[in-house]
Parts: sequence; structure tokens; C-alpha cells
Amino acid sequence: MSLLLNILWLIFGGFFMAVGWVMIALLMAVTIIGLPWFVAAMNMAHLSLLPFGREAVNREVLSGQEDIGTGPLGVIGNIIWFLFGGIWLALGHAFWAVVLAVTIIGIPFAFQHVKLAGLALAPIGKIVVNMDELPTARY
Repeated sequence: MSLLLNILWLIFGGFFMAVGWVMIALLMAVTIIGLPWFVAAMNMAHLSLLPFGREAVNREVLSGQEDIGTGPLGVIGNIIWFLFGGIWLALGHAFWAVVLAVTIIGIPFAFQHVKLAGLALAPIGKIVVNMDELPTARY
């Protein structure tokens, strides 16, 4: 079922938003100092390309220990990300969510765009995992 939903997702805005994530990621990589944001953006581009059956979770929750991206430096990184790339990607996902929410068939895809819009605002400290890899107790 995830395969069918992911194929339909590509048609309903997923491909365009994944390209947007990659473009922002490449822009961050060109600056050299933006390499930490490049890695986060590429992880989210991968999720934006095929979101069904996968989830972005906080690395601290998954591993049980804090790292550089989930601590205070991660918060600062997310603030910088929000200003330079996150707001534009979030607006793109919000646009697609509104367009798709008008139709009944598009509602599940609109929910995915809303989820990704939230992730676009603060992707630092997140990791993409398959749903079957998550522990049973969710936080």
C-alpha cells in the first residue's frame, strides 16, 4: 500500500517539493558553512520524495542520548535554517496541502504536506526511519 501511495504522492506535489529540498540543500552546500544544513535537507528531501511508510523522528528519542544536533547547537541550527531555507519549503508544502485538501482524494496527501511543512521549519536533529523500525512505544 505504501508503494502505491508513494507513486501517487510523486504526482501530487511530492516530486516538486523533493526537488525544492535538493535545491536548498545544494545552496547550503555551496556556502561550505552550510554543510550541516545540507545533510539535514538531503534527509528531508528523501522523506519528501517517498513519505508513506516512513517517519522523521528526533534522534535523541530514537537513540536515547543527546548529540550535537539535538542539543542547544541544534536549536541554534534550526533557527538559522528557518530563516534561510525552512520558511520557503514550509510555504511550498503549505501551498500543496491547500491545493490537495480541496479534493477528497487529495486529503491524505495534504496531511503529508502539512507534516512535511512542520519538518521544514526545524529539520536539524531528526532522522528518517521506516515505520516498522520504530519502537512500539511512541513519544
